[in-house]
Amino acid sequence: MNNRQARIFAWGSTIVAAVVFLGMTLDSHRQFPELTNADTITPQVTHGKDVWHKYNCINCHTLFGEGAYYAPDLTKITQHRGEAYLQAYMRDPSAFYDEQTHRRLMPQQNLSEEEITDLIKFLDWVANVDNQGWPPRPILVTGGFTAVAGSSGAGQVQSGPSSVGVRPVDAGDDIRALGENVFRTAVPACVACHSLARRAAGGLAGLHRPGYRCGKLPARVHHGAQCPPEHRRHVFRQRHILHARYL
Repeated sequence: MNNRQARIFAWGSTIVAAVVFLGMTLDSHRQFPELTNADTITPQVTHGKDVWHKYNCINCHTLFGEGAYYAPDLTKITQHRGEAYLQAYMRDPSAFYDEQTHRRLMPQQNLSEEEITDLIKFLDWVANVDNQGWPPRPILVTGGFTAVAGSSGAGQVQSGPSSVGVRPVDAGDDIRALGENVFRTAVPACVACHSLARRAAGGLAGLHRPGYRCGKLPARVHHGAQCPPEHRRHVFRQRHILHARYL
């Protein structure tokens, strides 16, 4: 290849690459409104984004993999934790996590009720963005889950969502293993509110009372699973389940 051919090859490669990347950029911008559900961006969502930046949440957390990687990724947080849980948590993070036990504790930000509500609206909008599975390995809140790529084999109970570190199960496994898998992979995860420890986080309902697991629990779980979502929300907000200061 002489100098003239080398120049032609270099210019040709540059032009082809530029056209390809320009086309990809234009195609991405064409798909952004659909991928991001732009039609659902309300004034509350916009204000929630302003709250996110006002309190420098990105200094600890990440969204779409962008941030400090010090605290959990919040891209799908509203799918891991319910609205009532998030509102209670942001009012008083110290009621849910202990600095001595968990080593890290979110500082009290003293957000107003409007700021909390709108921030959750923003995070809910973020959670519904089609992020193509990015980031691949986010730092999740305790008891959260992440989508696992690939399809399940025949006879498997679990498919799609899976808790990190949860052993996959088959239909023929022991019923206790199947129950544990459901407990840890349900959406939202049962551990978002319940705890197997002696002390449930934040005053929420635990599962540690003697006789409760084998006595009342199975019937209550079955009854709760049959309830419509609006009834479940009403039950969840009762004072014997959620502490009065979180209502």
